[in-house]
Amino acid sequence: MSVVFDEKIQQTLGNANLQLAIYTSTGRLMDHRKKSLTGQLPEYQDLRTHANAIKQHTIENLDYYLEQLEVNVEAHGGKVVWCRNAQDVADFVLQLAKDRGSRLIVKSKSMTTEEIDFNERLEHHHLESVETDLGEYILQLKHERPYHIVAPALHLTRYDVANLFEKELGVPNDTVIENQTMLARRVLRDKFLQADIGVSGANFLVADSGAVVLVENEGNARLTTSAPKIHIAVAGIEKLIPRAQDLATFLKLLGRSATGQPLTVYTSFLSGPRRGEEVDGPDEFYLVLLDNGRTKVLADEEKRQALYCIRCGACLNHCPVYRKIGGHSFPWVYSGPIGAIITPQFMGTRHEPGLPFASSLCGACAEVCPVKIDIPQVLLDLREDVVKARTEDASNQLEKFAFKMFAYAMTRPKLYRFAGKMAAKFAPREPWVRHAPGLELLPPVKGWLSQRDLPTPAAKSFRDLWKERKG
Repeated sequence: MSVVFDEKIQQTLGNANLQLAIYTSTGRLMDHRKKSLTGQLPEYQDLRTHANAIKQHTIENLDYYLEQLEVNVEAHGGKVVWCRNAQDVADFVLQLAKDRGSRLIVKSKSMTTEEIDFNERLEHHHLESVETDLGEYILQLKHERPYHIVAPALHLTRYDVANLFEKELGVPNDTVIENQTMLARRVLRDKFLQADIGVSGANFLVADSGAVVLVENEGNARLTTSAPKIHIAVAGIEKLIPRAQDLATFLKLLGRSATGQPLTVYTSFLSGPRRGEEVDGPDEFYLVLLDNGRTKVLADEEKRQALYCIRCGACLNHCPVYRKIGGHSFPWVYSGPIGAIITPQFMGTRHEPGLPFASSLCGACAEVCPVKIDIPQVLLDLREDVVKARTEDASNQLEKFAFKMFAYAMTRPKLYRFAGKMAAKFAPREPWVRHAPGLELLPPVKGWLSQRDLPTPAAKSFRDLWKERKG
C-alpha cells in the first residue's frame, strides 16, 4: 500500500462527520434496494443469471457486435469515432469544436468521461465544459472527482453546498436544499440555451438498432442531447448489448440496484441526429467508442468479467471497506469493489499494488451485483498478479528468498519440527512486538509486524502435547 493511499484512508477514518455522511447515504441506498426487491421482483435471481449470460456472450463476441453497431448508427445518420485513449477523444472533440466555432459544451453525468479527464483536457484549450447533473456540477465547482458512482456528491452536506455556492457563484449562503436546487437550475438553464455541443455517456449501446440508451432522474441528459446542435456520446466498448429486447432485463436490474427505483425517471433511446420531420434533437450525432485499456482486459479470460459492470454502485453501498474509507481514498475515479478490480486492470497492478488487498473478501459485493461479477475471485487473481510482479522486482529479492526458505522448511517435516524446537528453546519469553530491536534491518518483517504482534512460540509443540496426552 502506497503512502498516499494509506494517508487518504487515515484522513477519512479520522473525520467523524465524513464517516457519518458515508454510512448514512450508503445505508439509505441499501435500504431502498432491499425494499424494491423484497416481494416485488420474485424473478430477481433469474434476471441476474440472464444478465450475466447476455454480458458474457456479448463480451466474447465483441468484435461482431461492434461492427453491427457501427453499421446501424451510420444507417440512422450518425457517425462512429473509434478512440484508443483519452487523448484521441480530446483531439476529436477539440477539432470538431474548432471546425464548428463552438466555445461551450454541456455535459450529462458520465463515469467514462471522468475516466479520461474530459473537462480538464478541454479547459487546457480554453473550451468550457459544464456538468449539468446536480451532483457533478457541485463537484466541478469544488474541483473534485466523484465520491460514488451513482451519488457523486455523497460526502457533502447542504451546508458544504451552501458555502460552495456562496464562494463560487457569489450568492447568499442558503442551506435550504430546494433553494440550492433552483439556483443550480437557473444557472444551468442558461448554459443549455447557449451551448453548441452536448456530451453524454451511455448506459447501454444496442447493436441491432444502433441506439444509445441513457437512464437518469433529473432530465438534464435529455436537454444535453436535444438542445445543442451537436450531440456526442462517449462510451466504453463494453457497454454493448446485442438486442433491444435484452434491455428489459437490464432496466429491471439497474434502477433497483442503484437507487431502489423500479425504473429511473427518464429512459432515453437515441439513434442518430434529428430527422426532417422532428421538431427537436441535434443536427449532428457522433458516437465515440473508447478502448482505454478495455481490450487489454478482454484478453484475460479469467478477469474479463469486470467488463460486465453496468455501473449501478450496489457493490459500493454494501462494501464494509468502502463504507469506512470512502470514495476519495481510492486512487482512480472508480471506487469500491468494482474500482478495486477495474483500476489494476486498466492502469496496471503497479499503479496501486495495495488496492486488490483493500478488501475483506466478505463476498457482499458479489451477492448484490446485478450481473453476477465474481468480484472476490477477481481480487484474488489480482493479488496473485501483484505478488508475482513484486517477486520479479529486484528490490524484493530478500522477501523472495525468505519465502523460498519458508517453503523449504514447511515441506520438510523433520526440519520443521527441529526449527519449532529451536524457536521454543531460544525465543524470548515476551511477545515479539512491533518495534523489536533489529527489525529495521528486515523491511518485510517490519512491514508485517507494523499491523500485528508476533506471539512467543509455545514451550511445547502440538505434537509434544499430543504424545503426552496419549501417554
